[in-house]
Amino acid sequence: MDKIPEDNREISSNTQWDSYLTFLLSMIGAAIGLGNIWRYPYVVYTNGGGSFIFVYLISIFLVGIPFMLLEYSIGAKFNRSVPQIFKLIKDKLEIVGWFVTLIPFLVLTYYVCVIGWDLIYFLLSFFKGWGTDANQFFSQTLLQSTDSIAGLTYIVLPCLVAVLIVWFIVWFISHRDLNAGIGKINKIMIPMIFIIMGIIVFYSLTLKGASFGLINLFTLNFNEIYNTHIWVAAITQILFSLSVGEGVLIAYASYLPKKTNLVKASFIVTCANCGFELFTAIGIFSILGFMSTTTGININNIVTQGTGLTFIVFPSVLNIMGPVAYLIGPLFFLCIFFAGITSTISYLEPITNGIEEKFNIKRKRSTTYMCIVGALLTIIFTTGAGNYLLVIADKILNEVGLFLVTILESIIFSWFLGADKLLNTLNESSKLKIGGWWKVLIKYILPILLTFIWINEVINTFNTSSTKLIISIIVTMILILVPLLLTVISSKSNPFKIT
Repeated sequence: MDKIPEDNREISSNTQWDSYLTFLLSMIGAAIGLGNIWRYPYVVYTNGGGSFIFVYLISIFLVGIPFMLLEYSIGAKFNRSVPQIFKLIKDKLEIVGWFVTLIPFLVLTYYVCVIGWDLIYFLLSFFKGWGTDANQFFSQTLLQSTDSIAGLTYIVLPCLVAVLIVWFIVWFISHRDLNAGIGKINKIMIPMIFIIMGIIVFYSLTLKGASFGLINLFTLNFNEIYNTHIWVAAITQILFSLSVGEGVLIAYASYLPKKTNLVKASFIVTCANCGFELFTAIGIFSILGFMSTTTGININNIVTQGTGLTFIVFPSVLNIMGPVAYLIGPLFFLCIFFAGITSTISYLEPITNGIEEKFNIKRKRSTTYMCIVGALLTIIFTTGAGNYLLVIADKILNEVGLFLVTILESIIFSWFLGADKLLNTLNESSKLKIGGWWKVLIKYILPILLTFIWINEVINTFNTSSTKLIISIIVTMILILVPLLLTVISSKSNPFKIT
């Protein structure tokens, strides 16, 4: 193993959080995103409601917090970009570092597309511009969607314009100095997200049929706790919502000054994220209960996830809500927009930071380059086949790629680097000391558990139609070749050289 330098690099004031609060808000912003609002309610409902919530709370302490502590300790110990950290641990592991940073960047290329759709719906919500048939409007009028790659032949102009606006916003925030860009926007948007969602939830609880929706949400069946599918769903949601395995936690923690209380931060961020998820689910299911009671449609036929919940179900609810819909609608889509932006800028950070360090260029240049590349890649998701491709890409990147990253991180960081070194980093500034249980989880239990889940996801992903299989293989090749290319390319200054 290569010798690992014990001294961290000197960090300029432009690459260090100006306060502990700024770091916490930025971490909460990275965690709270579209998945909290459109994915969590559906996952809870389809996996036993209250039974899932019970398993979910256990999984937070079994998987979520231990992995957050792992990535926080790595970022704080090295204070460097993700690819360079892997290279410092072992020279040949640089490619793994680029693999880690590439996944959130590729997720970002379609994530901004969804935010673009939300931006359109925010404008439409002031006059219910989706009309009486929300499903028809979303799939046909707006997306002009096809169920195959045939839609690649044309671009949907409104979607393209909206996406370019979102990319400009992301660039404008991210190319600035750390605290003037990411730090400042999170100080504004995170409080606004909680305030707006608070208004929506408290109003939703006053709706007729709200209690019916909550009963469906919180019904607890202890027999379902032994269902392995519920545990898999809970762990997947935790990794997805806490941004574990995306390099984001490492990147943000690398901007911390020495002797920061990392243990306290992990608990605060986890509680804020998971509390927001549960709070949002209460509001969403109160609204779904209202719709079920008003229309007579069984709630089983209403509950959906992702784009269906946001752009079909919710507009349908607004159509029967009355005049107050002209307030609740804009607030809902504005909340999603804020949550999307705070997550988006975090997805961009790991790879731009890595490029900035390896090629010794300014933050403005690395961010600009990656935003241009990202915007060009996003164009494919603004075609008629965009939604079709989005679903396939999301599955392989989030359900296969991220699980593989968490497995690699747990093995590399705990075995190649050493869990004891990271334990010292965590405990040196914390009153609440992390003990040997954490090392056992990271070194043995979690790698085995996640490998089991990962194998199952790989089988499900590649056991599909020929077209989807080809697309999955293409995405996989990108995940292999791009990190390899970034690894073999050397810079004149060669800042990655270890002496």
